[in-house]
Amino acid sequence: MKIYDLIGIGFGPSNIALAIALEEKKQIDHHVESFFIEKQPSFAWHANMMLDNAHMQVSFLKDLVTMRNPSSRFTFINYLHENNRLQDFINLKTFFPSRHEFNDYLTWAAAHFNHCCAYGEEVIEVLPEKLGDEIALLRVRSRDKSQVVHERVTRSLVISIGGQPRIPDCFSSLKKDARIFHSNNYLQEIKQHVSAKKIAVVGAGQSASEIFMDLHHRSKHTQVDLIMRARSIKPSDDSPFVNEIFNTDFTDYVFNSPEQKRTEILDEFWHTNYAAPDLVLIEQIFNVFYQQKVSGIERHRFLRRHEVRKAIAQPGGIQLILHDLNADNPRAETYDAVVLATGYHRDHYKSLLTPLAPYFRDLTVDRHYRLCSAPNFKPAVFLQGACESSHGLSDTLLSVTAVRTSEIAQALIQSLNHSKNMPAKRTMSTELV
Repeated sequence: MKIYDLIGIGFGPSNIALAIALEEKKQIDHHVESFFIEKQPSFAWHANMMLDNAHMQVSFLKDLVTMRNPSSRFTFINYLHENNRLQDFINLKTFFPSRHEFNDYLTWAAAHFNHCCAYGEEVIEVLPEKLGDEIALLRVRSRDKSQVVHERVTRSLVISIGGQPRIPDCFSSLKKDARIFHSNNYLQEIKQHVSAKKIAVVGAGQSASEIFMDLHHRSKHTQVDLIMRARSIKPSDDSPFVNEIFNTDFTDYVFNSPEQKRTEILDEFWHTNYAAPDLVLIEQIFNVFYQQKVSGIERHRFLRRHEVRKAIAQPGGIQLILHDLNADNPRAETYDAVVLATGYHRDHYKSLLTPLAPYFRDLTVDRHYRLCSAPNFKPAVFLQGACESSHGLSDTLLSVTAVRTSEIAQALIQSLNHSKNMPAKRTMSTELV
């Protein structure tokens, strides 16, 4: 069986950036044979949140490569050049392209690696391959849409699977009810509710705000309630000094800080990334409610300081038991559909690594995003987008992606070189028995 130097689980922006970094390493004689496995049938980046007029919140200069190698052919600027739009984009005078355009850029970049990516396969487990007392290789098992299981063997692994929808506990028993869905599936699911008269949007972040405005424009006959525990919608702070926390050198500062200090940093700057929509979007929402006051017609409601305590499936809709935190009173509201813009959790990788758990120390990572392992565990296993607690708030964003993949690529090459230079008695042949 063929042995890869690296298998990547997931082929979103982070692993595309890594594929590019490894491709460019070949120019200086570092040849890493890599392969990527993506569960989606083709490349798509937040496909169900590609709303009209939605723009990036991160500068195009923080694309897949520019912060690492501005002369790369994979820059957003070169993408514009190859598509004959560079001059027109310059005339827009913006650092923030539409989400549609940035998705097209990512699709363009991903297409360069179709030869080393299997789409439509979901990784189901990662198993250790022993050589004597050592774990020398990893066997990656994936299942395609026809339920066929594929097995591949690798010397190294990088996991970059993004976030999994976070479903509040009060909705967990209704996961299979089509009237409740996460923002991750918004555009796909909202098509089933074109006749809905009353919709709830639960959340206080960018996604909740974008969905509220989309529903406002989608139908003039739908009432939308925006429900959140917060007193107000707070804008993201993208001022220059605050934005320095997304600089690549700040990653060193966070990682080298004591655990308590890391927690303090995350708490201090939490609203730069979470529950913090763009100011322009907040102003649009405020204007919607202001115009209602002008007309005297209340179509939508802003249920601030309201907490969802319970969700009950009824024939006529989903009843939410809300608690008014200001008045300390309960109230019940029934909706035709409920959209959960409640964020993501990023620990799904743990279930993939369950068979390897005995070889890891509390799933901690080193500075180069490699999981710390037992001495007899030789494969390098890296995490992308799951190290916020150790590397800072930028870990789940595009901000450090280009530089992070450079660091991972360098650590990977060093690991592979070390493995290949080990005494012959501790190496494995290219065929597995």
